Amino acid sequence: MGQKICNFQKEIMKTKKIDLNYWLYLPKDYEKENNQNYPLVLFLHGAGERGDDLDLVKKHGIPKLADSKDFPFILLSPQCPSYSNWIMEMDGVMELLEDTMKNYHVDESRVYLTGLSMGGYGTWEISTHYANKFAAIAPICGGGVPEKAHLLKDIPVWAFHGAKDNVVPLEESEKMVKALEECGGNAKLTIYAEADHDSWTETYNNQDFYNWLLSYKKSKVEQ
Repeated sequence: MGQKICNFQKEIMKTKKIDLNYWLYLPKDYEKENNQNYPLVLFLHGAGERGDDLDLVKKHGIPKLADSKDFPFILLSPQCPSYSNWIMEMDGVMELLEDTMKNYHVDESRVYLTGLSMGGYGTWEISTHYANKFAAIAPICGGGVPEKAHLLKDIPVWAFHGAKDNVVPLEESEKMVKALEECGGNAKLTIYAEADHDSWTETYNNQDFYNWLLSYKKSKVEQ
């Protein structure tokens, strides 16, 4: 069915207003009338795609590919405001996710989170706060707080990074994966020996990535 432009607004406790523009992709066989539920992938873009031009979100990653590929999942790709980042927008992103899960046929046991650069940082951080929501995560050229890694020990993690990244050091991903391994987590790191900051193109072009991501399912969906 392709991607369509959407807007989500909500007031939280009369103190904060959420206003997020986003792309919504529905599989070509999606029908609102039937009862088939689909996996959902939440994608977080990098710092360069912030602002109010939603086409920027299609510059990299899964939204770039979604206009020409048939994905078997619902894709949710919000745009971060220019003055903000994904950690600051965490509440809004999760409210948007909940709204989408309520209004579309989403398999709640197969919700995934991935992002690149600033979105990689967002993937690490948001998943530590909402570990019960995601069946697996895939942070690309991002980083997190190793002291929080234990919160992710029950979530499969596949991280990616370029060995020659001069924007976000490789050590950022290495520290998180090491911390997860030390607490018994299920984590792995793919390092592209010749890649600089762009470690996302090869990742999102690789069918093995989607096979891995979609293979995971939460045994128990918590509310």
